Amino acid sequence: MTIKVNVPSFPESVADGTLVTWHKQVGDVVEAEEILADVETDKVVFEVPAPSDGIIESILIKAGATVLSGETLATLGEVEAGAAPKPAPAIVEQRSAVATETLPDQAETFVTPAARKMIEEKSLDAKQIQGTGKGGSILKEDVIKHLESSNQKPPPAAAIDIDQNSSERLEKRVPMTRLRKRVAERLLESQSNAAILTTFNEVNMQPVMELRAKYKEAFEKKHGTRLGFMSFFVKAVCEALKRFPEVNASIDGDDIVYHGYFDIGIAVGSPRGLVVPILRDADQMSLAEIEATIRDFGARAQAGKLSIEEMTGGTFSVTNGGVFGSLMSTPIINPPQSGILGMHKIQERPMAENGQVVIRPMMYLAHSYDHRIVDGRGAVLFLVAIKELLEDPARILLDL
Repeated sequence: MTIKVNVPSFPESVADGTLVTWHKQVGDVVEAEEILADVETDKVVFEVPAPSDGIIESILIKAGATVLSGETLATLGEVEAGAAPKPAPAIVEQRSAVATETLPDQAETFVTPAARKMIEEKSLDAKQIQGTGKGGSILKEDVIKHLESSNQKPPPAAAIDIDQNSSERLEKRVPMTRLRKRVAERLLESQSNAAILTTFNEVNMQPVMELRAKYKEAFEKKHGTRLGFMSFFVKAVCEALKRFPEVNASIDGDDIVYHGYFDIGIAVGSPRGLVVPILRDADQMSLAEIEATIRDFGARAQAGKLSIEEMTGGTFSVTNGGVFGSLMSTPIINPPQSGILGMHKIQERPMAENGQVVIRPMMYLAHSYDHRIVDGRGAVLFLVAIKELLEDPARILLDL
């Protein structure tokens, strides 16, 4: 009996996708739910699982082609008696030295292609990953769980594979991904359709840093997640938005829509580019919930596991260029939002306090806003409110 392998159903907001990768070839034996291919849309990557155990009889659409929701990509046939998935050789093909060194002890463990790809990209030791698949096989979800539990930071983005030491004038043409195209469209839309201005201020991070240093161990022990800076900023943003509701509004035609809720977008880097998952009702979340959710966003962004729903909507955004060393920037609004806060690198600088020069850990803040909705006065006072809350973080905890 022939079984069809179809493109997953897309949400209504997604018209089509691009078949970017085949993880299997004709003649390969596969297990049910094993990832066969990846389909990229302008928002997320959909994994195409095997609908059942079988052997790939035919691949109907090649990588790079545009596909529609529900379209048939390949066909599976019944597995002959005694046939089994290929185990260790799949691991042998890895280029990662770290992963290759672990092969002898992993000979009996089957690693799915999607999991194998993540292990290679992040230079992980497969021996340390607990497999939950059939027969103890390692699934992509197992790798994600391993990353979350170990709090590993993602590796730097891979460099473009071109010989820069060559005496020849080399060039390499690479098609833009759908996500990159969509980001480009959104940025142009934002700059073309909004009157964007940016106001700056600086904040003394010493009070937050002292509070964090004092309680971070107890915080992590109780809540199971580290206490970072982002939760303080999200809380300060929510309080400032309550005071200046126009910053939390958006334009719809000739109307201004004021939102009575606070869905904060958090810019997160991923191998595919920048994505902005949403903290829903962030004002109602605790510091621990904010930290844990953002950490989860980061891990799943690296693995391409964020859903479209998690990246849709949002009333205001926060981006942190400081993690890359940026000292100052002018962030671009994510339409139809009317504002975005840019965080930057914390740097010790001499500051004048009460007639004395002291060294303080300072951070520049940038608030880009849509001048069609937000006046300069409101934009400046909004940023000042964030500064005051961060320089006296007890006010965040006490709701003052």
